[in-house]
Parts: sequence; structure tokens; C-alpha cells
Amino acid sequence: MKYISTRGNSPALSFTEILLGGLAPDGGLYLPEHYPQFSDADLNAMRAMSYADLAYTILSRLIDDIPAGDLRAIVDKTYTAEVYRHVRAGQNADDITPVLKLEEDFYLLSLSNGPTLAFKDMAMQLLGNLFEYVLAKKGQTTNILGATSGDTGSAAEYAMRGKQGIRVFMLSPHQKMSRFQTAQMFSLQDANIHNIAVKGVFDDAQDMVKAVSNDHHFKARHKIGAVNSINWARVAAQIVYYFKGYFAVTHDNRQQVSFAVPSGNFGNVCAGHVARMMGLPVAKLVVATNENDVLDEFFRTGVYRPRGSANTYHTSSPSMDISKASNFERFVFDLLDRDGAKLRSLWASVDAGGAFDLNQDGHFAKVPAFGFVSGSSNHAQRMTTIRQVHADYGVTIDTHTADGVKVAQQYREPGVPMVVLETALAAKFEDAIVEALGSAPERPADLVGLESLPQRFVVMEPDVDGIKQFISEHI
Repeated sequence: MKYISTRGNSPALSFTEILLGGLAPDGGLYLPEHYPQFSDADLNAMRAMSYADLAYTILSRLIDDIPAGDLRAIVDKTYTAEVYRHVRAGQNADDITPVLKLEEDFYLLSLSNGPTLAFKDMAMQLLGNLFEYVLAKKGQTTNILGATSGDTGSAAEYAMRGKQGIRVFMLSPHQKMSRFQTAQMFSLQDANIHNIAVKGVFDDAQDMVKAVSNDHHFKARHKIGAVNSINWARVAAQIVYYFKGYFAVTHDNRQQVSFAVPSGNFGNVCAGHVARMMGLPVAKLVVATNENDVLDEFFRTGVYRPRGSANTYHTSSPSMDISKASNFERFVFDLLDRDGAKLRSLWASVDAGGAFDLNQDGHFAKVPAFGFVSGSSNHAQRMTTIRQVHADYGVTIDTHTADGVKVAQQYREPGVPMVVLETALAAKFEDAIVEALGSAPERPADLVGLESLPQRFVVMEPDVDGIKQFISEHI
């Protein structure tokens, strides 16, 4: 299996050749040359598999340059009940991603049982083990540069802390994450972890990461790697739980399922898109945004219009406070029939601060064929949704998952199971839950008092030269 760039001007490479690098040299994102196909017979064979078996079955179609036995060992090391231990009362940790039935044909896919209580752990734990394996085989080191709006950073740091040959430089928007998210990252004292709080919004931090990645000389000299969802391995790992969720709520492969996905950087729902392209019977992929509704605007109108920092809102679902969805480029590449030249033209407008309209050449008319629909939620609506889910089902959900539930309700169809992908456990957003319910959510015992721990971080202006200097001084 070879991987190509969405922008069409980089050579096709193997999985391990793209694993550490993030962006392709031409500034694009990697995708498989073709999507492996799972037949009806394949799906029948996969239906009763454990999570680790399912992960190996899917990932082995996408990774053919790691020996089968080694890949199997990496997967088995990653997906264990000991790692994904923060399950709700009554759920089975061995399931890794248990499904919670709210009512007939309406489900919550529990993805936040890992060490940082966010769905990002599902992919990041695998990525950490893949990085360590490949670096050891090559006798190399890497310096990971990433940006986070809250959950990616902590998931990456907990996956990479203490790992040989790896340093992490994680950028986050200064004072724009929840207290829990901030403490989870900044309380880490591991010598290989560096937290940088950027004065600005997530998009400023993400722009800095992209600028460094596009400086090919600096990137090569300092061995810069990436763990954001621009890294294909992240998306590949997330494909697995779409299959697992599908099998959990269906009895045979004749039934379609819809998935509602709280969306910021488009990586999570992009994995659903790839799962569908690989043969999973998906009816709808519901893109749920918050007040930063650039993606919702596109799926309603065909116009993609990213906003600047001044028009990116700080909300009570902060991990979705993003106006430039990096992984959106992967879907548009498929929508354009993989025309790299056309995509380069569109993103030239975006990179220059503009927008593009896919109505003009008919491409937007093809969006329904890919199953995408969308909607948005605001603060009052997510507070109402949290109260309703708690009252109706006795379940406490976080603010991002509430956005997903709210928008999912708009697209439910009789006889089609709707599965909402959980974003995080409610404990990560205690202040919002107190506002909605009047009491603090329960948190795992091993995370009680997290906010009182000493914190280690630096504050920096959104300056590309400044982050380059900081990296140079700390490697």
C-alpha cells in the first residue's frame, strides 16, 4: 500500500515512510492510493471480533511494511482493558468502546475510556506505540510538534511520555481550554514533554505547526514529526471504532447505520468517511459543529469560508473552537475525484485568507452521495441537551457530545440506528456541567485533585521564528 498527497506533487510512499512526518513535502495530506474494500463476507467474519482483532484486520490492509507479527503485537499492546479502564459503571472495559443504548435506534459510542478521558486516546495510544517501534527499528529520534484545542495535546503527551527517542512540543491556545484539560497537560513533569501556551486561538497554533512543517530544511534538520490528525495513522486508527460501533448495533450487513460526530478539525468524521469508502454500510455522516460553524456552512451551502482568529469564538465546547479544519482537505480530495491540481487551486485561496465555492463546477452536488449532512449547536442548546440526556437517560455527557446529540436528533430516521460518537467524559468540563446540572460530574479516582498539581509550561506569542528557536534550544 502506497500513500499519495492530496496536492499531487509528492512521491507515493509506504506507511512507515509517512508515519513520522505529518504533512507531505508539497503541503498536502496523505491518503492511500486506493481504499481497501471489505466485502459482505469480510464483514460477516469481522462481526464477532474483539476490538484488537478488528483493529489488526483493518490496519493490516493499510499497513504492509510492518511485519504481520510485529503489527499484531503493537495492536495487542495498545487495545487492552488496562489502558481503556475509565468505563462507566456497568460497562465492560474489555469491549474497549462499549455502546450505551439511550433508546431504540439511538446510541452513544463510548470512546473516552482511555487515560485522558477523550476519544483521542483511541488513536494516540496506537500512534505512540507505532512511533516507538519504527524509531527503534531505524535507530532514529523524532521531535513531535503539534497543536491542540484541548484533547489532542493531552492524549499525545500521555501516549508519548517517557518513550525512547521522542520529544513533544505541544502548542495550545493560552487560557482557552478547560481547567481540567489545562491541568492534564501542564501538570506533566516528564523531561521529554514541552507545553507552549500560544497567545491566540487554536488556529494560530495550528498555523504555526504548518509553517514549521513547510520549512523543509528546518523540519529535516530537527527531525520534526506530527501527531495531529494531519498524521494519517491517527485517521487510520479511528476507522476501527466505526466498524466496532456498526457491529454493536446491527445484526446483519443489510442494515445501514448513521453516525453523528462532534467536529472541529474534521479528523474524526474523516475516519468515518474512509470507513464508508471501505465498504461499511453507512447511511449518514452527521457533522455536528458548535458556534464555529464553518463546516456546517459548507455542507449546507457548498462554500468553505474559514475565519480568522478574531471571528473564532471561545465556547463551552472548546475542543471544537476551530475555523480551519485541516482534515477537510482529505474529503475534498475525494470529492474532486482526487484531482490534485484542482485541490491546490482551491487551497491557494484558503491559504491566502479566502474561500471557495464548489457549486460553480458541480462538485457540491455530489456531497449527498458521500452521506454527509450537518448542523450546529450553541451554548444554550448544549446546556439544554445535557439536561435532557441526564433527565431522560440518567447519563451525563460532556459539552461536545451534547453538540453531537443535539444535531443527531435532526437526522434520525425510522429503522436506521443513529450512533453518537462520544468526545470526552463529562469530568473534563466540570464548570459547564455544574452550570447545566447544578452539580459536578463524577471523575475517576486517579484524577481527583488534578488541578492542584504543579504546572510546567511557557507562554509564547504566535510567532513562527519564536517556536523554531524554542525547539532548537530544547533538543
